[in-house]
Amino acid sequence: MNAPDPTRQQSADLLLMIRPASFRMNEQTAVNNAYQQPADAEVDTVAVAQAEFDGLVNRLRDHGITVCVQDDDADRDTPDALFPNNWVSFHADGRVGLYPMFAVNRRRERREDLLLRLATDHDRHIEEFVDFTEFEKHNVFLEGTGSLILDRVNMVAYASLGPRTDEQATRQFCDTFGYDLVSFKACQTSGDTSAPIYHTNVMLAIGTQWAVVCDSIIPDAAERQHVLDALTRSGRTVIRITANQVNGFAGNVLEVRNSSGERFITMSSAARNAFTPEQRDRLSDFATLVHAPIPTIEHLGGGSVRCMLAEVFLPPADAL
Repeated sequence: MNAPDPTRQQSADLLLMIRPASFRMNEQTAVNNAYQQPADAEVDTVAVAQAEFDGLVNRLRDHGITVCVQDDDADRDTPDALFPNNWVSFHADGRVGLYPMFAVNRRRERREDLLLRLATDHDRHIEEFVDFTEFEKHNVFLEGTGSLILDRVNMVAYASLGPRTDEQATRQFCDTFGYDLVSFKACQTSGDTSAPIYHTNVMLAIGTQWAVVCDSIIPDAAERQHVLDALTRSGRTVIRITANQVNGFAGNVLEVRNSSGERFITMSSAARNAFTPEQRDRLSDFATLVHAPIPTIEHLGGGSVRCMLAEVFLPPADAL
């Protein structure tokens, strides 16, 4: 494990969010996302998703958290555009990662113009785009910080390997950005079926002083212990959740900072309710819990609050 750098931050003070323009249940991602469910009735899914999105943005801003909201382009027909963390990651050295996406219609979400506007509007410096999308030509995928849970302090990447998280692509990311890899396989359940989990970030989250993990869905005992040992060695308090709590999106949470440096753990209201009172108390020892209801986004999109937040670690424009 690389030696931690005390200047590294685990939580970002700027978030990129994409306001949806064509949200619906994405048929191309539903093939391996067990958390997506069809609508119960005819509803205006875009309008409802926009209202839930705006409510989350307002809740974050109420706590002084800086959010850069960019509008999705309806002409692109990108139903999952509100989940930008899958196609882009931002790093403190000014590099920006662009990632190979499993669903063809999600590849249209990648927009360098949007990233350049983000950097300009918030006085951040982009040094280089690191493009991993060549893997798509070989049907190999790595979906950003959905696939990769980054311990940015200790430079360790955790990845549950599966259809959207290829081992070769994961290792190339680690070689490029200087991370050590902790890889494993975890399973998601739907009814009586079990399959590789679609994204690591539904069962694992890492904050500055805490980690949330569902280790029980890692079938291999040695891999399970390896993950727990790595989290423990990082010095964090490990909060273990159950598979049922994963289904309630308790693993899909993210620590962020506001402009005053105060830390918050963001989550959906469903995720908050999925935690036990004791677990909520333990998390509250490290940061303020911030939640908002996004039931339609979770139900149709199969993702929650963490998926909606792309952490921006880019350096200030005048720092380089």
